[in-house]
Amino acid sequence: MIILATVLVYFAALWAVSRITVKRGTNESFYRADRRSPWYMVAFGMVGASISGVTFVSVPGMVTATGMTYLQTCLGFIPGYFAVAFLLLPLYYRHNLTTIYTYLDRRLGHCAYRMGAWFFLLSKMLGASLRFYVVCIIVQAFVADTAGIPFAATAAAMVALIWLYTRRGGIKTLVWTDSFQTLCLFGSLLLIILNVAAELGLGPVEAARAVAAAPESRVFVFDDWLSAQNFWKQFVSGAFIVIVMTGLDQDMMQKNLTCKTLREAQKDMCTYGFAFFPANLLFLSLGVLLVQLAAARGVALPANGDELLPMFAATGSLGAAVTVLFTIGIVAAAFSSADSALTAMTTSLCVDIFGKDRDERLRKRAHLGLCLLFVLFILLFRAVNSKGVLDAVYTLCSYTYGPLLGLFAFGMATRRQVRDRLVPCVALSAPLLCLLADWGVPVLTGYRFGYELLLLNGLLTFAGLLAISRRQQACAS
Repeated sequence: MIILATVLVYFAALWAVSRITVKRGTNESFYRADRRSPWYMVAFGMVGASISGVTFVSVPGMVTATGMTYLQTCLGFIPGYFAVAFLLLPLYYRHNLTTIYTYLDRRLGHCAYRMGAWFFLLSKMLGASLRFYVVCIIVQAFVADTAGIPFAATAAAMVALIWLYTRRGGIKTLVWTDSFQTLCLFGSLLLIILNVAAELGLGPVEAARAVAAAPESRVFVFDDWLSAQNFWKQFVSGAFIVIVMTGLDQDMMQKNLTCKTLREAQKDMCTYGFAFFPANLLFLSLGVLLVQLAAARGVALPANGDELLPMFAATGSLGAAVTVLFTIGIVAAAFSSADSALTAMTTSLCVDIFGKDRDERLRKRAHLGLCLLFVLFILLFRAVNSKGVLDAVYTLCSYTYGPLLGLFAFGMATRRQVRDRLVPCVALSAPLLCLLADWGVPVLTGYRFGYELLLLNGLLTFAGLLAISRRQQACAS
């Protein structure tokens, strides 16, 4: 009952923030927040919006398998965010875009535009609903099952709460609610760390020294070129993850496009780009302290690292206060990413697919319809409940970003014009060829693709576009 009351109070606060920030919801405020968002609020809120509920649970558990080597990827995020800030944002602001895929229409053609939007909608619906499903499972196991609430009601209620506070203001509401949720997320994280340190009899300074001295605190791997944790592999991967999954993703870019000027958007992007390193350092430090607490109590570590934090925080073994903090943290992380995804999908569906950015009735119906579809996907994942299928969904999402990378790279790097009607053939063929390569190359050579498969996907799309293009003197980009 304490956890349930905490969740209800938390959402009452979110709803109050949404009512205060938006008096009357219009399409301009829903899609672009009237282009008046303070850049520092966007930057602060984006840190929380980029951390899903899965991240909140998974990152602390990483230390059991790979130590703190994930921080190498976080270092790679920094040049990636600078590339987005100074290469992609100027392009988006110069064209005064509501959705970033409109650029493809102006540069390559209408078919390229629609393919980019559909790739985004497919990957975002699959990825966001899957991540939210994982959080629904945790809430169901530790809250709803005790109260006898069925899973379908839990999922529907959680999505309904998102709809309630986003349906009027959209992105204008999210700029403020995400800042509130980021504050709750990191406040909860810090208090959990202090509680775990107290259980170990450590103060903040002693806890920091214990983390630094732990064998799990290794960050850099320079000596093993074959390791997936090699520094240069992680660093380069981090940069491209940001370029593709932030710079070419409407969900991640929509808030940045609400800043008053390009310069403010660039300050926002660079600021929260730097923030990811200390943010993930805190999550990993918590993981190290939990490993030490398990050793002190003689508790065996779980086989799955994702279960490390819930094993202590969600079961009450650290006290009711930590359980409440864990609930607030995971709900804040989950909802700050899911509400953003649903708002971005509504924007893309209305603007890119239906081409009606001024129709308020359509926007409201689309938003509600996507929320219902979101619930259906969550229930589908629950029905399947197969790790192999869920992994396949994540893999499918990663494949959909390759064509987007190729489309944007071709538009920005060349002055050639494509045969628009053939673009869907190219955009669909590239992921299929990558799937074939991912299956055949290991069989023939023993080499297994990693993150470079995304780059291959983008390269194949670029090459296909080059093959169906012709020289053009003027460039619309």
